[in-house]
Amino acid sequence: MHQNGAEQGDCILLHRSRTAYYDILRVSPSATQSQVKAAYYKQSFIYHPDKNPGNKEASLRFSEISEAYTVLGSISLRKKYDRGILSQSDIQSAGRPSSKEPASKPPGSQHQQAHQRARRFSQTSGKPMFDFDAFYQAHYGEQLQRERNLRQYKKHMEEMQEKRRSHWRDQKLMEVAFTMILTMAGIIFISLRKP
Repeated sequence: MHQNGAEQGDCILLHRSRTAYYDILRVSPSATQSQVKAAYYKQSFIYHPDKNPGNKEASLRFSEISEAYTVLGSISLRKKYDRGILSQSDIQSAGRPSSKEPASKPPGSQHQQAHQRARRFSQTSGKPMFDFDAFYQAHYGEQLQRERNLRQYKKHMEEMQEKRRSHWRDQKLMEVAFTMILTMAGIIFISLRKP
């Protein structure tokens, strides 16, 4: 089922069916990019080598999951894959921005740096350690930032509504005061005209 190259860390699944990457991440071909990302996070967390030390099957599964996400996580590579024109060189150059796909983030952006930190292993007492904080930030950082922005926007809108309500109350008080003054002036005027 797996090529020899896959066992050596060179896991290229192009020889499989046209839905192999979707099958690996357990998502449908119509899944959104967010669903693909969530599925990748869930699967990679389960099969990560640090959570399964010495388990070659888990390590191989993790490689497959990583490769599947490399393709499906990129809009341009996913389009090529869906059309059946994805090549091995496309996957190998996936880390470099393509001239055909406009980069949504500038090179060296915070997102890319977090993504690189998430993939980096450090040696501590001979065992590879994975930076799960960086991994989480790399995969959910944009979503967390959107949520922070949404909270700020809601807070700003609430402040604006409170200002509008306050302005409306002030305006109504002025109208009531003006009406009372006119009424009092009318009463005084009428009382002065009576003989």
